[in-house]
Amino acid sequence: MRQLLEALARSWSRSPAACASTEWTEDGVVHLDLEVAPDDRGRVIGRQGRTADALRTLLEAVGRRRGIECDMEVVD
Repeated sequence: MRQLLEALARSWSRSPAACASTEWTEDGVVHLDLEVAPDDRGRVIGRQGRTADALRTLLEAVGRRRGIECDMEVVD
């Protein structure tokens, strides 16, 4: 899940080397925290959060196929 998130974020980012994610589990839910360069934050979040919502939907769908629940946040 983490590699998928980083690959997608790097493809949209102007500074792909600055993309990093942290994966942690709590109560059976896999949480992913995505860090990007400040200039790329708007690209990854999108207008009114639509791109971030699409990322969450994609990660949830992949997670369901693997039998895990997943959540993603873009952090500062």
